[in-house]
Amino acid sequence: MFFDLSLPEIVVLLGLGVVLFGPDKLPQAAASAARFLRQVRAFSDNAREDLRKELGPEFDGLNIEDLNPKTFVRKNLLGEGEELRDLRKDINGTINEAANLNQAAVPTPRTTSAANGSAALPAGEQPPYDADAT
Repeated sequence: MFFDLSLPEIVVLLGLGVVLFGPDKLPQAAASAARFLRQVRAFSDNAREDLRKELGPEFDGLNIEDLNPKTFVRKNLLGEGEELRDLRKDINGTINEAANLNQAAVPTPRTTSAANGSAALPAGEQPPYDADAT
């Protein structure tokens, strides 16, 4: 209700209100602020109801919060709950498989035989290409 305000923050806001409005006008300011919030809430409820009436019966299950793009993607494309966990397991499994294949594909280090420290390659074998070195 208080927008995740802690007790010290509420005390600071009350102190600021006393300083700005004075102790005799603070109750009137709080009452007018509460009245304004009620009017805004009533306005948003009326707008929601008008939207539902205009959209018709096809959209009776429409929730306004579902129109947020993040909520829409999470709910409609990724699914909620168990489907999302299954997707994460599949992705993690694929990543682990790729890491295991990558480790298996890494050749074993060769012993150096040349005086300059380069590895001796069998006849006809190309030296490995290092994309990070270029």
